[in-house]
Amino acid sequence: MEANGLGPQGFPELKNDTFLRAAWGEETDYTPVWCMRQAGRYLPEFRETRAAQDFFSTCRSPEACCELTLQPLRRFPLDAAIIFSDILVVPQALGMEVTMVPGKGPSFPEPLREEQDLERLRDPEVVASELGYVFQAITLTRQRLAGRVPLIGFAGAPWTLMTYMVEGGGSSTMAQAKRWLYQRPQASHQLLRILTDALVPYLVGQVVAGAQALQLFESHAGHLGPQLFNKFALPYIRDVAKQVKARLREAGLAPVPMDGHFALEELAQAGYEVVGLDWTVAPKKARECVGKTVTLQGNLDPCALYASEEEIGQLVKQMLDDFGPHRYIANLGHGLYPDMDPEHVGAFVDAVHKHSRLLRQN
Repeated sequence: MEANGLGPQGFPELKNDTFLRAAWGEETDYTPVWCMRQAGRYLPEFRETRAAQDFFSTCRSPEACCELTLQPLRRFPLDAAIIFSDILVVPQALGMEVTMVPGKGPSFPEPLREEQDLERLRDPEVVASELGYVFQAITLTRQRLAGRVPLIGFAGAPWTLMTYMVEGGGSSTMAQAKRWLYQRPQASHQLLRILTDALVPYLVGQVVAGAQALQLFESHAGHLGPQLFNKFALPYIRDVAKQVKARLREAGLAPVPMDGHFALEELAQAGYEVVGLDWTVAPKKARECVGKTVTLQGNLDPCALYASEEEIGQLVKQMLDDFGPHRYIANLGHGLYPDMDPEHVGAFVDAVHKHSRLLRQN
């Protein structure tokens, strides 16, 4: 510990490291908890901050991102903060136009349609320099957190980013993106390689800027069967982990825990310390799959937060019993929805802290 209360990078000393300890598989006094999309539209103060600005303008403002990241921590005793940003800043940095359409979500006016469209993309090496605003937001937020809890950085995994770039937005079937995998396997691998080469320096840059853990969101892996997943998603997810760790070592930086989503057994062996689960996976089955060397994160159905506060407490207790106290981080199986009651989010966080302490006493 530094005498002035500052950590090694000149950031304030961390006061609550429960989340990081659980990620590394160390003992904790209670189960740490945070929520995907915890900075979000379910908070009136979030809607107020965001009201005047276009979505991606907000993402480009370090001051706004910092404020939105800190809002949920003023309300709830969460054990981690996750920087407010978006996975689609990476395709933007590669030269694609992305707009956020109110009520519809992200839209790419000119998606990738033909193989030669890949020539429109910028060199992945320039991506990190294009995304300096994310790094500034992380550094500012890390300062303002004053060591309260760790700060998580994140990115979308290559396949998930590819789906948006080819589909031109969200899709219920991913048919256009999957058509690429079947009809243009070479071009698909080329695109996934470009994205991997962009993501590695971007994630390393987040750690240099002050992120203390990294989350890789593979939100669209569920559209792939095992064969396509093993061919087009897993190799790149694995490569991201391997290269980020190697580059942190080369730069003389301490390792950070990395969290991937989906395909349990594969990810448990892909170099990720933490594997996130959605609510469709039974905790005990998940533990059998990954063994004791990986931390699990999840996986309450977010819609459970529509239940009464009393029932939320019971569901949390069941979840904690099923996962057990070791190598576990409590979270939702997906992000918070805009119409959720902040009081119920608070009830979820409090229930995790309360029941996990009781569980350890017994």
